[in-house]
Amino acid sequence: MAAIQLALSRLALAMPTVSVPAPAGTGAPAPTPLVIGLDVSLSCTGVAGRGWAEAIRSGRLDGHERLAHQLREMQSYYRGADFVVIEGPAYSRAMQRGHDELAAIRWMVRHDLWRRSIPYAVVPPDNRTIYATGRARWTGETPAQVKGRVRDAAQQRYGVECTGPGRYDQADALILAEMGLAHLGHAGAVLPPTHTRALAGVAWPERNDA
Repeated sequence: MAAIQLALSRLALAMPTVSVPAPAGTGAPAPTPLVIGLDVSLSCTGVAGRGWAEAIRSGRLDGHERLAHQLREMQSYYRGADFVVIEGPAYSRAMQRGHDELAAIRWMVRHDLWRRSIPYAVVPPDNRTIYATGRARWTGETPAQVKGRVRDAAQQRYGVECTGPGRYDQADALILAEMGLAHLGHAGAVLPPTHTRALAGVAWPERNDA
């Protein structure tokens, strides 16, 4: 018996090793990319990622010092990002006071992202509101009330509570980040078509991760 077992052992060692592929669908999921949402402002910029939202305030700074401060603070959040989503201008309010300076800081951010080779998308404000609430306008409600709906969606759907003077800016930035994550295949919530239609209205950059 011992001689037979020894022979079988030698035979097994002599047989070639065959790799068996893992069953389909058992591989590790792709890591969630670092997507940053930015609601760029001169006085209070909302910045957010999955599970968090904050506000960058410029205080009493003005002119070049304010631009430098806002850009530097935003850079501290997005310098290692895989993708950035920025809220675009509201053209209906294009002639508001400070428009020239606000346009400047928006383009400073976009140019800095380009310089760092960080892909970005610019989302129209209406698309952000649609993704959060299902509509761009709510009959009989003021803009502040609609912004409150966006803030409520940030908390109820994504578990992020936005409070304080910059609460609306935080919520806007969070929705922008979630739109970017959904575009990349990492949606944080299951949404109806009334909301997801907002993604089709964004000029997303060409993906190179396919």
